[in-house]
Amino acid sequence: MEQNNYQGALQQPIGSGFNATSTAEDVIKGINLTGKIAIVTGGNAGIGLETTKVLAAAGATVIVAARDTGKAARNLEGIANVEIEAMDLMNPDSIDAFAGKFLSSDRPLHLLINNAGIMWVPLRRDSRGIESQLATNYLAQFHLTARLWPALKKANGARVINVSSQGHQFAAFDFEDPDFIQREYETLRGYGQSKTASNLFALELDIRARAYKVRAYSLHPGSVNGTELGREASVELFQQMGFCDAEGNLLPEVAARLKTIPQGAATTVWCATSPALNNLGGVYCEDADIAGIATEGVSSAGVQQYSLDETNAKKLWKWSEERTGIIFNIN
Repeated sequence: MEQNNYQGALQQPIGSGFNATSTAEDVIKGINLTGKIAIVTGGNAGIGLETTKVLAAAGATVIVAARDTGKAARNLEGIANVEIEAMDLMNPDSIDAFAGKFLSSDRPLHLLINNAGIMWVPLRRDSRGIESQLATNYLAQFHLTARLWPALKKANGARVINVSSQGHQFAAFDFEDPDFIQREYETLRGYGQSKTASNLFALELDIRARAYKVRAYSLHPGSVNGTELGREASVELFQQMGFCDAEGNLLPEVAARLKTIPQGAATTVWCATSPALNNLGGVYCEDADIAGIATEGVSSAGVQQYSLDETNAKKLWKWSEERTGIIFNIN
């Protein structure tokens, strides 16, 4: 019986040959994706745009799901093998419409890259009352993957990639009050639990889906310079986290640790395409390799044990079905 990654049983580096400075182009070198179809949410900006470019250059047809299709068209101009479709991850009807349109094309789906996300936002809720980071960063991943399941199964060899974050270390998933109804809202705790949920989803999905040749992964892209992730964050928040000085300037020692966008997309592309992962899934990755278990506190390398817990993973799947109203029955 194939081993699973509950409790981090498989969480150790495999010596991929890559590291924190590797780029997306480095990790895909020699891999031909001709005939493969990929969906990249938020594939028109930041590391999502780099992911789209690299997959398309390797021969894949890439469908970019974007909230602002006009902006997406401008950012993706001149890139071959790309299709643009509208989707708002905060709107369940929009997710259904996107997935329905793709399924109606009767195409298989080889790569689903759940890349889009938000961070450092004030308290907002979607139409269901779900906190916005949880709705966007996790529940939309669950919803979209469930709707696209027939196409993933049809591929006869597919991967689901959840772009998570080291920020999962800010918080475990709070099953008692995930939407901050009772507790005071803290944006980093909201972000943290949304990314913990993304990790738990990849863990459980891999175990349930591998019989159909669908594998799942979550990953930390690194702290990346030049993305739009912090567009709503205040200078005070960056100062609180030790990123900026009193004038709001990025500290040199912080800047030196940041990845470029091509480096930030490397782990996504590695998880999506590496032959080293053909018989291995449900793992959390960073720096284009499988990560180890975190042994220190917040902001240490690796993944927290609560983010790989079997009980949490199963409980979250059930909770997600209840909150979305979607029974994600793999069988």
